[in-house]
Amino acid sequence: MLRDDADVNRRTYLKYVGGTAATVGLAGCSDDGGDGGDGGDGSDGGDGSDGSDGEDGSDGEDEEQLPEPETREEHLQRANRLLHDRAPWIFLNRQYSVYGIASRLDWDARRDERIEAQAISVTEGEPSVTITQSSMDSGLDPHDHRETPTDNIVVQAHDGVLGRNADGDIIEALATDYERLEDGRVRFEIRDGVTFHNGDELQPSDIAYSVNRVVDEEVGIASPQNDQLAGVTGAEVVDGGVEVTSDGINPIVFSLFASYCKVVQQDWIESRDSSAINSDMNGTGPFQVVEYEQDVEIVYEPYEDYWGDAPEIEELTIRSASEASTRVSQLLAGETDLIVNVPPQEVSRVRDEGATEVTAVPSTRVVFNAMRYDVEPFSSVEFRQALNYAIDLDSIIENILQGFADPTGQPTLEGFVGYNEEVDPYPQDVEQAEQLVEDSGHAGAEITLETPVGRYLRDVEIAQAVASQIDELSNVSCEVEQRDFASLAGEVTSGDIENTPPFYLLGWGNTTFDASQTIIPLLTSDGALSSYQDDDEVDELMSESQDLPGGN
Repeated sequence: MLRDDADVNRRTYLKYVGGTAATVGLAGCSDDGGDGGDGGDGSDGGDGSDGSDGEDGSDGEDEEQLPEPETREEHLQRANRLLHDRAPWIFLNRQYSVYGIASRLDWDARRDERIEAQAISVTEGEPSVTITQSSMDSGLDPHDHRETPTDNIVVQAHDGVLGRNADGDIIEALATDYERLEDGRVRFEIRDGVTFHNGDELQPSDIAYSVNRVVDEEVGIASPQNDQLAGVTGAEVVDGGVEVTSDGINPIVFSLFASYCKVVQQDWIESRDSSAINSDMNGTGPFQVVEYEQDVEIVYEPYEDYWGDAPEIEELTIRSASEASTRVSQLLAGETDLIVNVPPQEVSRVRDEGATEVTAVPSTRVVFNAMRYDVEPFSSVEFRQALNYAIDLDSIIENILQGFADPTGQPTLEGFVGYNEEVDPYPQDVEQAEQLVEDSGHAGAEITLETPVGRYLRDVEIAQAVASQIDELSNVSCEVEQRDFASLAGEVTSGDIENTPPFYLLGWGNTTFDASQTIIPLLTSDGALSSYQDDDEVDELMSESQDLPGGN
């Protein structure tokens, strides 16, 4: 937690903060706040490579001839290089997770933004805890969402096959052992004596069903989590264990199961319609649902027969408030115990109150502005590059986020498998940006950036700064449209690019620490949430990478 220093910024903060912030090295954050480069030395953001539609790259030079990638990491690094040059996003920043917490609680923030109430200790007062997020769930079906607020609600009641500790290491959960039998086949040994909240015993068939429900829409739903288990083709019970098959080696299969795929009871799911599944939970986790009011709150109590360590909390409530100032006021008034996304300008206010503290950690989330490749003017690589050159990213990080972020120039965060250390963030170059707009044939374009409100740290303010800097170009006009997060996320996760806005701000958390789980879902032709398709070279690199050894 913070000392009472007058100047609170990222560097002094991380100097004094304890707990999970000590894992900054593991998260891959450099001491100077960079993300593999200085992002502002005046060098070109691209290397002059050709764009995805055959047009010239950022400086008009011939594409640099690079050696063919051989290893999996080289494939991922090449994909990151190409994506930087072809600019399907305005690359923004790595988000820091900044929490406000009542001093009576003992809790360490995690880099994956997961809030597991079982890890919270109450040092004084009533053993009840209220958590306030930026939004509530989109429904309680563990396999029918893609957003962190819903995940934080689901994770209290549902376990995975594997899990992760606060440092991101893979740990046992409902599986007590796991091994790779051969390329494309792994086996999990299932924990004995585990029961669901309705009292029924966990069966290996429940785990196989849960996997199949995510990867095979014929099992029940077209799960938006399908690509979270990228490469997995199915699961079956064999000799009391569960064997999972994949298309190819699937080098990160255990990492995928450590982050994704909550286990449900097959009979319970199949005996209920969608409405019932989305309004209650029957998991094997440490907490069971007592009350649920959609869009308002959910209340839990400990599950007495939980297979793991019993939680210290006797009552857990999760609520939401989209405005950060509202969450801060509720924390200071004692109406809640833990809040997300404390704005940098509110850190001192929370810190100086005797009953509250602030804790922060560099997250696994990248924040970006996606541009649909199939909609003008974003179909032009020159136009997309121009928007990157229009942005003063260093100023946004310093003045809006007050240093609680790191700049990015590629989809993959530093410290992840596949990060390309030779790729720098785009520097601001207004003259270059205006020339690229002219080259694109879209001079005079009028565009709108759609942003959620309160979902990410200062998301609206970031969007307003981006739009303002674009609008300062002499040949582009840009404005901001504020959106409800659930509505915007629903459009992006619909599986149909036609439902996706042309230009929007979003954040993506990747808890596998592997480039594939950002690039595949967001930036390939078959990605469930992709705004960038028909790039055969990126598609081929990612496909080949999934059949090479070298995961994490």
